[in-house]
Amino acid sequence: MTDRLHDREILESPRLSLWLAHGGRARLVGVIILLLILGAIGGYIAGRVSGSHDIAEARLLNQQLQSESQRQKRQIADDNASISAVRAKLSSVQASLEAIMPADNTYNLTPNQSMIVGGGRLTIGLIGSPSNDGIILNVNGKQQLAAAGDVIKVALDAATACQVAVQSFDMFKALITASCASAGTR
Repeated sequence: MTDRLHDREILESPRLSLWLAHGGRARLVGVIILLLILGAIGGYIAGRVSGSHDIAEARLLNQQLQSESQRQKRQIADDNASISAVRAKLSSVQASLEAIMPADNTYNLTPNQSMIVGGGRLTIGLIGSPSNDGIILNVNGKQQLAAAGDVIKVALDAATACQVAVQSFDMFKALITASCASAGTR
């Protein structure tokens, strides 16, 4: 109850009554509106300053990321070039190695060349140059027409069987494989 009396005393004080009596309520509302407008303007300015600071930081970060991205793209391009060079060297070395030491039982025959293979059991020769359709092989004195992927089976005796497979050919050479095995290991 004393709080109500105190509030009433303030409202009935001579200064406040005088101020409110002469258009004071309108002034009070005007002051409140003015304070709200000033608060809104201050908030707007503070938001703009904060926003411009955030935008500046974002632009700086964007520039840093772009330069890092460009650096990484250059690094990837350099790495790809290095990988390509290493692959080319590897292919060259593999081709040289295969020319020196072909895979087991794999042979390159040039036109009109013959060789003894299969542990001395087979004599294979390439007759003439390969054509578009196939090659003519002489296997132990018997001529055979063969294409890439064909397998020629040769029975030397009841215990030993050999096979000659044409891997590939071009007009300068034929790549063949030849192997012999005893009948018990087939």
